[in-house]
Amino acid sequence: MPPYTLTVNGQPRTVDVPADMPLLYVLRELLGITGPKYGCGVGVCGACTSHIGENQAARPCVVPVGAVGDRPITTIEGLAPDEESLHPVQQAWIDHDVAQCGYCQPGQIMAAVALLAKQPSPTDADIDRHMGAGTPGAPGNICRCGTYVRIRAAIKSAAGAMLGGGCGGCAGASASAGAESSARGP
Repeated sequence: MPPYTLTVNGQPRTVDVPADMPLLYVLRELLGITGPKYGCGVGVCGACTSHIGENQAARPCVVPVGAVGDRPITTIEGLAPDEESLHPVQQAWIDHDVAQCGYCQPGQIMAAVALLAKQPSPTDADIDRHMGAGTPGAPGNICRCGTYVRIRAAIKSAAGAMLGGGCGGCAGASASAGAESSARGP
């Protein structure tokens, strides 16, 4: 087993694991990065969604560590520019009170960031198609609490903040600890 040096949330991390070990296991069990959640283990639910490469949403539960190569990995923990501020999507999640149980929210946020990187001003149909919004057969993320209407509103709000050149008041979020914790990750 050759060791793999991964860039995770901007930091080099070396692991000595089999090439076919799912990246999710490496992140959670070996590196202690618990934002990406184990949901289905087959790449369907989206609870583990993270970025592999620049704003490229991926499901680390089905990505073997050997397939990552030199592409950077970003999880919910590495999304914000620093410890004092939130990414505009994270702030929009808080502003729109999206989280209910919160389990799927890190994956939802990472998928939303990837969507906005590709489509800075998405329509409702674009959001529903990308995020799934409970649409059977959609490649999106599943929210068992059904907060899809709030997810769509938060994405549109974040899109507006990002297009406006600012982050819509995202610095120094003053939301409740529970909402902020869910938007940031564990």
